[in-house]
Amino acid sequence: MSNLRDCYEVLGLARDASADEIKKAYRKLAVQFHPDKNPGNSEAEEKFKEAASAYEILSDPEKRARYDRFGHQGVQGGGGQGFHNMDDIFSQFGDIFGDLFGGGASTGRSRQSNQPRRGADLRYLTEITLKDVLTGLEKEIEFETDENCSGCNGSGADKNSQVSACPTCGGSGQVVARQGFFSMATTCPQCRGEGKLIKNPCRTCRGDGRVQTQRKIRLNIPAGVDNGTRLRVTGEGEGGLRGGPAGDLYVEIRVKDHEIFERDGDHLFARLEVPYIKMLLGGIQRVKTIDGEEDLEIPRLCKPGTSVKMSGQGLPSLRGSRRGDIHFEITPHFPSKLSSEEERLLKELAALTGESSKSTGFFSKKTKR
Repeated sequence: MSNLRDCYEVLGLARDASADEIKKAYRKLAVQFHPDKNPGNSEAEEKFKEAASAYEILSDPEKRARYDRFGHQGVQGGGGQGFHNMDDIFSQFGDIFGDLFGGGASTGRSRQSNQPRRGADLRYLTEITLKDVLTGLEKEIEFETDENCSGCNGSGADKNSQVSACPTCGGSGQVVARQGFFSMATTCPQCRGEGKLIKNPCRTCRGDGRVQTQRKIRLNIPAGVDNGTRLRVTGEGEGGLRGGPAGDLYVEIRVKDHEIFERDGDHLFARLEVPYIKMLLGGIQRVKTIDGEEDLEIPRLCKPGTSVKMSGQGLPSLRGSRRGDIHFEITPHFPSKLSSEEERLLKELAALTGESSKSTGFFSKKTKR
C-alpha cells in the first residue's frame, strides 16, 4: 500500500508519452510551483517535490521501464524514492532550471544559505511478522541522524561570539559577475556560500550547527500494514540547518515470509493435506490459523485442488476492522501403510464399485525368458 501518486498522473501525461513530452510537462510544473514564485507555500513546495520525483523516474528509460511494470515498488532502492530536500532537486536538475530562469542565480540557490532551512527527511526499513500485521505492535527503532547543536542552538557560533554578514557577498552567499547583458552567480569564496562569518565557532559542533546523534524512538505500527507501507513520523528526521525545523522520518515496512500462508491483500492462502477418506465422506479438520487453531468443514466428495474458505480469519484492513479470509487448497493425504482390516475393507469397497483390486494388463503377466 503506497500513498504515492502515479507518476504519469502527477505530470498530466499518457503512459505512452515521449521523452520530450515528459520534459515539457515537468518544466511547466516546475515553473508553476517553484519556491521562488510561491514563498512560504508548503503545498506548492510539496507539489514541486512530487513533480521532481516523477520526472526523475520517467526521464530515465531504465527506471521508467521498471516503474511501468512494477509501479513504485519497482524503483525503490534504485532511485525514484522522492525528493525531500530542495537542494537535491536543484543539484540534479540544474540544467532544466538554468534553461527556465536564464542562469544559476534564479534556480533556488539564490535563497540565502545562511537562513534557517528544514532538515532532510530520513528513510528507515523495518521487518515485522505476519502475526504482527494481524495485531499491530509498538516497536523501538534506533538510527543515526544529525540534530541541532544544543550548544549553539544551531547557529554554529560560540555563545560569546557574534555572527556577522559576509562583507564580500553582503550575506547572500553568492557573488554575481556581469558581462554585458549576461550575469553569472557563483558561490562566495570568502564565506563559502554561508553568507556569514563566525569569528569563534561553537566548540561542540565546530561551527556546523548540527551534531550526529544516535536516536531511539517508539513506533506504533498499525494492524493491516503491507509490504512497502510507509509510516511518516513528523519531526524525527535530520535536524534543520541554522536552527531550522527537523525533517520527517519515513519508516518502510517489510513483512517476513510465513512458513504456511501466502498473502494477497487481506486474504491468506495455504495448502492443506486432508485424509482421502475425509475428502470422500466430508468432516471436520482442525487447521492452523495466524492466531491459533480452528475447525474447518471439509465438504463431501471433495476433489483435489478444491478451495475451501474460512471466512473472517485473514488479515485486517488498514481502512477498516473487517478481516479477510483464509483459502485452503485441499490435497489428499494417503497413508504409507495399510492395516489388514483397512485393506480388507478397501477390497470390499472396490468390489462394491466394480473396481478390481487385482492388477491387469501388461504388468500382470510374467515375463518369459
